[in-house]
Amino acid sequence: QVQLVESGGGLVQAGGSLRLSCAASGSIFSIGRMGWYRQAPGKQREMVATITSGGSTNYADSVKGRFTISRDNAKNTVYLQMNSLKPEDTLVYYCDGVIMTTSGNWDHYWGQGTQVTVSS
Repeated sequence: QVQLVESGGGLVQAGGSLRLSCAASGSIFSIGRMGWYRQAPGKQREMVATITSGGSTNYADSVKGRFTISRDNAKNTVYLQMNSLKPEDTLVYYCDGVIMTTSGNWDHYWGQGTQVTVSS
């Protein structure tokens, strides 16, 4: 059993900052790629940023220069530092991870989501 638990969402004014965290726990042997996605009601989930186990990163064009993804492999945690937030960043944010369990199986896991609201 593997769980991803997000924290750090909330309400912030436009131009402000938030830092999201996502901790993986459970029967984990190894963690590969981790990432952050976001979703508006009735729309497809979109990639925000991803990071490999080696630290290579990829960002959506809409957040480049404003958001930074990082990870602490010792803590099985991925972070998303969000600066210069805009009202259009108001969405539910989900973390994901490609994880090998102690049984030797790779699988894809999602967190439960955390709401980010940016007021104008």
